[in-house]
Amino acid sequence: MPEFAPLALLTFMGTCFLLGVAGISVIYGLVRKKGGLVQKVLVVALAVAGLYVTLLLAASLASHERVLRAGEQKYFCEVDCHEAYSVVNVRATKTLGAPPEQATAGGTYYVVTVKVWFDERTISSRRDRNMPLKPNPRTVAVVDEWGREYGPSPDGQKVLEQAQGKSIPFTELLRPGESYATDVVFDLPSGIRNPRLFITTPVWPTWLLIGHENSPFHKRVLFRLEPQPEPTVRAGPQYVCLSDVVGDALLRQTPFPC
Repeated sequence: MPEFAPLALLTFMGTCFLLGVAGISVIYGLVRKKGGLVQKVLVVALAVAGLYVTLLLAASLASHERVLRAGEQKYFCEVDCHEAYSVVNVRATKTLGAPPEQATAGGTYYVVTVKVWFDERTISSRRDRNMPLKPNPRTVAVVDEWGREYGPSPDGQKVLEQAQGKSIPFTELLRPGESYATDVVFDLPSGIRNPRLFITTPVWPTWLLIGHENSPFHKRVLFRLEPQPEPTVRAGPQYVCLSDVVGDALLRQTPFPC
């Protein structure tokens, strides 16, 4: 989200208001055949639009890509409160589920566990602190080293949910301070380099907000995907019955091993 999200939103709304007033003024001038008024309004409107576009592109070109590690949070602005997202676990596997409902990846399944938290410290003073939040829609994708994007795997997601229950959607209602973790499955090519998770909100005004990562040419905030190694099963200590050792030694008529 923009560093000064409320200011960016107010700037966008103010610009839209001024351009709307300019449009009405132009229509009025044309109807009343006041050419001078129309010209002046058009000049002002172009100046306002040009200034906004300049600020929008300047913020985008000055941005830089950020890659967050496990546990680091990315915030989304909901105007009067914020939600924080973080990757808490990544598991890589070739198969999911158990036969006969097992699914095999075309490459490698990445099961990414994302934590969503309604940060109660970001609530506006005008907002009811007990009112639940229904967040804006979210989209998720994995981006590789070359910028290619890979969406979630429907087959892998289905098998995972059959095995462990339905995953919580990103539009789940939350009250201040509440959080949940949900799993997203991706089928990524074997040998993929530098995979990173991108979570964003596909709401159209964000594309025109100054400083928002969805705006033209703006760099993104991504999550590094570092799969955790599969737990290895270690063999327990081997115990040998002393009586068996003694009996075996006597039967062979060999010296008892020290």
